[in-house]
Amino acid sequence: MAKGETDTALRFEGVSKRFGSVRAVDDVSIAIAPGSFVALVGASGSGKSTLMKTVNRLVVPDSGRVLLRGEDVASLPPAKLRRRIGYVFQSIGLFPHMTVAENIGIIPRLAGDRIGSDRIAELLELVELDGSYATRMPSELSGGQRQRIGVARALAGDPVLLLLDEPFGALDPVTRDQLGERVRKLHRDLDLTSVMVTHDMAEALLLADRVLVMDGGRVVADEEPRALVNGAGGEVAQGFVAVPRAQAERLAELEI
Repeated sequence: MAKGETDTALRFEGVSKRFGSVRAVDDVSIAIAPGSFVALVGASGSGKSTLMKTVNRLVVPDSGRVLLRGEDVASLPPAKLRRRIGYVFQSIGLFPHMTVAENIGIIPRLAGDRIGSDRIAELLELVELDGSYATRMPSELSGGQRQRIGVARALAGDPVLLLLDEPFGALDPVTRDQLGERVRKLHRDLDLTSVMVTHDMAEALLLADRVLVMDGGRVVADEEPRALVNGAGGEVAQGFVAVPRAQAERLAELEI
C-alpha cells in the first residue's frame, strides 16, 4: 500500500452516486486523518447521508472508491467490515424481541463472536447506564436510553471508525446535549475516528474538529469550526452558521 493510503483513517476517491436522474454524490474526494471528528453538514438532499452510507456499503457508489485504513471497503468481507465500523443512526433500530444485552452483542455475534456479561456491563458503563439495564427490553427504555444503547452496540465490536447519522435528531434538547458530549468524550477516550451527519450546524461546531458542508452532492466547504464562526467557507456554509449565530445574538439581547 502507498503511504498516502495508510496515513488516513478514511478516504473517498472520486465517489459518485446517482439515483435515477439525481446525482446524490458528485465526484467527492476527501481524506480523513486518524482521530478526527468530522461533521458532514447539509440540507436534506445534499448527499451527506448517501456519502456516509458508501462507507459501510449500505450504498454502493457508481464510481470511485472508499478506503478504510487503506483497504477498499468493497473488497472487505462483511464480517470484517462490521467489526471495523460502528454505526449509530437516528431510528436506533433496536430489536424489540431482544434484551438490551442481546441488542448490544448483535454485531460481534454476526461476526462469529460472543461477548460476556462483563463486557456488556463495561459497554453500558461507557454510555452511563447501570449494568441492570442489560436484562431490560427496548420497550422499557426512554428515547435517550435507547440511543445510548445504540451507541453501546456500535462500540461492541471495538471499531476503528464510528459513523453517526443524525444520531440525536429525535431527542429532546437536554438529552441531545448530554449524549452529544458523551459521544465526544468516548471519541477522545477510545481514540476513535468519527464521522457525523447532521443538518444542525450548532451541533457540528460544538462536537466536531472539522466540518464539511455539502450542497448538490459536492463538498463546498471544508473548515475547522473556529474558521467557520469567523466567516470562512463561503455562502452556503455561512448560511448554516447564520442560524446558531442569530440564536446566540438573541439570547445575548435577552440578558441585557
